Amino acid sequence: MRRGSAAQWIAIIVLAVIIAVAVWFFVFQRPGPRGPTPAALNPTPASASSAPQHPISEARVPASASTAPLPPLQDSDASVMQALLALPGMQGLSDLLVRQAIIPNIVATVDALPRQQFGSTRILPLHTPGGAFAVTQNGNQQMIGAQNYPRYDAYMRVLESADPKALVAWYVHDYPLFQQAYRELGYPKAYFNDRLIATIDNLLAAPEPAQPPAVQRQGAFYVYTDPALENLSAGQKMMIHAGPQNEAKIKARLREIRAMLVGQQLPSGRS
Repeated sequence: MRRGSAAQWIAIIVLAVIIAVAVWFFVFQRPGPRGPTPAALNPTPASASSAPQHPISEARVPASASTAPLPPLQDSDASVMQALLALPGMQGLSDLLVRQAIIPNIVATVDALPRQQFGSTRILPLHTPGGAFAVTQNGNQQMIGAQNYPRYDAYMRVLESADPKALVAWYVHDYPLFQQAYRELGYPKAYFNDRLIATIDNLLAAPEPAQPPAVQRQGAFYVYTDPALENLSAGQKMMIHAGPQNEAKIKARLREIRAMLVGQQLPSGRS
């Protein structure tokens, strides 16, 4: 975990949830060049498959979902930005979203979250919060400081105010662009929606420590002192780093989105 860059990973979790793409955040890696990480460099390539495990056609989409034609992927940023900001509860995204390569960066981020090492931090689709990563002293141990959590408030407000049904409808409408970006990332026979569901499942499996985990400096980085936590996926570490209250809210929204993506009926009052 790089000191001073913890906040950037909340961005990943939030946008991932916002587009039904699970989560936006915290495994502090050294910065690399902006742009998706080639699939050949990824340690856990997505499985090649002739048929999707979770066809996008199974998603529960409101009858009012848009049928507008899609722009070419390379020219899609303006259209994507306009569509996102028009969704209910998404106005707060305007100051957070990186407005270049929006869909390719989302796709690369979602693909990277279940891996132990995230790779380049330059694929993040959101701007990162200010402030430095904070720790508190507890006896002879350093622990993640609760003063980190307010830095993520703007992202959590978007997460909580966004209408999940509208987000899923937007994602399904724009899915061909996500699929094209996933192919261009290096997965010509795999399906982005399958990877998204796998990423959501990985995030939902993140542990929920009863107290802030202990960390220690390792050169320019902080790492978890508990090897079981340090060996978690990048996305699961980020979930822990969000703090218990934020983690609970993120998981609740992810469960909602996952249910819609696989065609499940939401509980009464949420469908």
